[in-house]
Parts: sequence; structure tokens; C-alpha cells
Amino acid sequence: MPSSTVEDYLKSILRLDETAGREVTVGGIAEDLGVTPGTVSSMMRHLSEAGLVDYVPRRSVTLRKKGRTEALRVVRRHRLVETFLVTVMKLDWSEVHEEAEVLEHVISDRLLERMDEMLGHPSHDPHGDPIPDPLGNFADDQTLLPLSDAASGAFRVVRVSDSDPAFLDWLREHRLQPGCEFELSERDPVAGVVEIRFAGKTAPLQLGEKAAARILVESAAR
Repeated sequence: MPSSTVEDYLKSILRLDETAGREVTVGGIAEDLGVTPGTVSSMMRHLSEAGLVDYVPRRSVTLRKKGRTEALRVVRRHRLVETFLVTVMKLDWSEVHEEAEVLEHVISDRLLERMDEMLGHPSHDPHGDPIPDPLGNFADDQTLLPLSDAASGAFRVVRVSDSDPAFLDWLREHRLQPGCEFELSERDPVAGVVEIRFAGKTAPLQLGEKAAARILVESAAR
């Protein structure tokens, strides 16, 4: 079984591949994990030698079949644990990411599958992220795009970044959670502001481009 550090790197690569919409790079992994590019490059060489990734220095990182299998395994653990902590333990959705970061490396397969059964085999975690099944299959989110890239129109929140508790608290305060629908009324790339409106509310809500980039949406046009 890979070490917890290796699992964190594989999970980061998979997450970036899921959400970034572009090639995964050393710089992207470094930013995601809060480490230096040099540290990432060293680990990528190690993972490449272990047959877990294809690594082209100064260009891109791609999970190989073995690496993807391991990444999906730890992602399944993380997202099921988050779902269990919110649904059963009644923790707030802003509290569970850090707890899951620890538990994903130590929980047994037997306990994980029992949790999955208790939860009714959920397809998504509280933040809208798809939960891989035991075979590594999960919902296809290829139609999603960051709110920061969306044009005007009606949209529905599907997924949100779960790594920042303050951001999640802000989203909950404004009820901007998975399933929420709104109208994107204005996007000003120069000012770096996105303006949205909710049905029944006269005042718009403004988000910075960085915050909007952490919210994945789909069209809600009828």
C-alpha cells in the first residue's frame, strides 16, 4: 500500500485532472498541496519510477492505470468519510475536509464498505464531488465549468472546493450550495467580479473571480 504522502500526491493529480480542464503540471500540484515545485518534481520522479505516473519534466503529469486506481481508492475513502461525518455525525460541511484528510489513510476497507452501506451508497459527497464506486467508476462531470468561465444565463451549483472552511461558511451563509440555482447577470473580467441573482431576491450577490473559480456549475436553462 502506498504511503500517505504518495496517496496525497496521487489524489491531488486526480483532483486537478477532474476540475482544472487542462494538463496537470508540477506548479499546479505544488499550489494544491502547499509545497515547493522542487519537492513536487522530486516526488514525480519517484512516482514515475514506481509506475504510477507519466512525468514529462517542465510539462505535464498524467496518472498511469496503477496510479489512477490508487488515486480513486483514496478519493473514495475521503469522500465517503466526509459524507459519513456530515450525515451521521452531524458535523458541519466546513469541518469535515481536514478530518477526512487524516481518516482516509487509516480506515479499513471493511469499515469503509459498512459506512457506504449505512449511507445508502451515495453518489456524491456534501460538497458535490462524485464518489467513486468500489470499481473506480463515478459520475461524469464533463459538462461542468467554473462559474468564473460561465457566460450570462441560468446555472445550478454542482460542486464546490472543500479545502477552505471560511469559504464553505461563506457559501452556506449565502445558500450557494450544490443544487442551488441562480442567474448569472454580469461578469466583469477587468474588475474580476461575477454578479449573480437568486429568484425572489432583488439584491445581487457579487463574487471575486478566484471565489467563482472554486464553484463548478451546469446550465439550468429550461
